[in-house]
Amino acid sequence: MKVFISYPPLKSAKGVPLISQNRQFQWFNNPTYIYPVVPAYGATILKESGFGVVWDDAIAEERTYEEWLERVCAERPDLIAMETKTPVVKRHWKIVDELKQKAEATEGWNLVTVLMGDHVTAMPKESMENSSVDYVLTGGDYDFLLGSLAEALRDRPGDVSALEPGIWYREGEEIKNTGPCVLTHDLNSLPLIDRELTKWRLYSEKNGNFKRTPGTYTMAGRDCWWGRCTFCSWTTLYPGKDFRSVTPSRLLDEIGILIEKYGVREIFDDSGSFPKGDWLKEFCTGMIERGYSKRVILGCNMRINALSAEEYKLMARAGFRFVLFGLESVNQSTLKRLDKGLNVESIVEGFKMAKSAGLEPHVTTMVGYPWETKEDAEATVGLARELFSKGYIDTLQATIVVPYPGTPMFDEARENGWLVTEDWDRYDMRESVWKSPVGTEEVRVLTQGLYKAALTPRFIARKLFSIRDIDDIKFLWKAGTKVLGHLSDFKGKEKGC
Repeated sequence: MKVFISYPPLKSAKGVPLISQNRQFQWFNNPTYIYPVVPAYGATILKESGFGVVWDDAIAEERTYEEWLERVCAERPDLIAMETKTPVVKRHWKIVDELKQKAEATEGWNLVTVLMGDHVTAMPKESMENSSVDYVLTGGDYDFLLGSLAEALRDRPGDVSALEPGIWYREGEEIKNTGPCVLTHDLNSLPLIDRELTKWRLYSEKNGNFKRTPGTYTMAGRDCWWGRCTFCSWTTLYPGKDFRSVTPSRLLDEIGILIEKYGVREIFDDSGSFPKGDWLKEFCTGMIERGYSKRVILGCNMRINALSAEEYKLMARAGFRFVLFGLESVNQSTLKRLDKGLNVESIVEGFKMAKSAGLEPHVTTMVGYPWETKEDAEATVGLARELFSKGYIDTLQATIVVPYPGTPMFDEARENGWLVTEDWDRYDMRESVWKSPVGTEEVRVLTQGLYKAALTPRFIARKLFSIRDIDDIKFLWKAGTKVLGHLSDFKGKEKGC
């Protein structure tokens, strides 16, 4: 039985779609390819269960849609699974329908189609009703569910009782499901990802998180031990109450293999928030004792107010460089509505501690909230400029707020009548999709302003004087092109799809 895990190309004047391993969707003019950790686990599970697995990321391979379709039709997989997100789900419905039509017209090709990801977790029945997709996998453990589904189709065809909870399917004309997804799988039971099978090198260079290449991703936890931010699409997949992680020793063993076998020079762990407390201490101590801290650079997501100055210093000794913090706004009422658990007063001190420890903080910010005025948004831009000027942060990501289905923010927007559209194609961060005191054009200008906040003479001079080797030069050049690309991403509404 042959299984494809596919990312079909999606042609658009807006650029390259960021679908894999992304909590927020964007089209990027400057391509970025992020290693999809959960689907990679799924591919490995399938291979170890005896399936013929094809890793088919035609976006990262930069193939055309016609080339992708021709390959699928030539290989005639028994099952094809696609991760989808809100702004591209309608395109994926059309692709599913086209694949089903071609399979029906081809003798002997009985194709099973599967959709998975945050959007279909929030609205599974919608995809079943609007396309001919056979199965929808809900919840964040769709690696486990995909393996379970494939085994049931191979070994116990037609036996619905063999399916795990969280799977939607068809029974004649009826749409049914096996009940709500249950996030109780033991992450330590997962096989280590087969990096060759999942073509890890496709994602090892064109990624702004890596100063040293080749780089790759791990995921110690699913997903964020806070897991309450009202805007985050991955709280739909992984509510904070269900947070799980591998053991520190398991992650250390994986890092050792990445260093020795693959020559990886930088690793970003994409848990929504990296585990803290005793887990963090044991992991960092292990990095130092095993000598990995001198051989590889680490990055991770972290909450600004989660750690002490001593813990940041321990992370730096353990090899951490890049630490990503979600700021989102400097308006206290906004932080409260987002359930960030942050006080404005603690924000600057948190960045200062991380930077003083020798880390390179990265901050994410958003503009375009329905309740924020232009002055509120400008305050966030102003703080970003101040943080850059004082050297407390090194890089920044700016986005337009999007209320994704399945999030508390989307429910609030619907209830209050804020949404101006539920055309999912428009939920791609190129415009505001809800009513706001700040119009779409102003939101774009403010977003560009956040990126331009880095371009102060003082910050640029500091960066130039920090150059120590060729990796620093390459990274600064890459960072500069990324900033220019992001300015282009928010320059205005494009014509065509």
